Amino acid sequence: MAWLLVVVAGLLETGFAVCLKLSHGFTRLWPTVAFCVFALGSFGLLTMSLKKLDVGPAYAVWTGIGAAGTAIYGMVFLDDVVSTLKLISISLVIVGVIGLQLSGSSH
Repeated sequence: MAWLLVVVAGLLETGFAVCLKLSHGFTRLWPTVAFCVFALGSFGLLTMSLKKLDVGPAYAVWTGIGAAGTAIYGMVFLDDVVSTLKLISISLVIVGVIGLQLSGSSH
């Protein structure tokens, strides 16, 4: 269950990163509100998961999901540049996240 919280927190991290861009420096109300909701949810779920998980693997999985998710979202919806190297790098991040999740121990 703790790993599920980390995964959802990572997906919420993607949401707050995208909303941060869409807020244009916190000058647009609804993206700013969404940023706050996603950020609080993400940090809250990560905090709950850390009661059971080691901080290193949990944090790495959280940031990996957020980074990969944000990059993918940007390429698909925000016209970010797509390149072979970028896709390979995102794939490596995802493989690393899976490896860290499988290696993580719970208390």
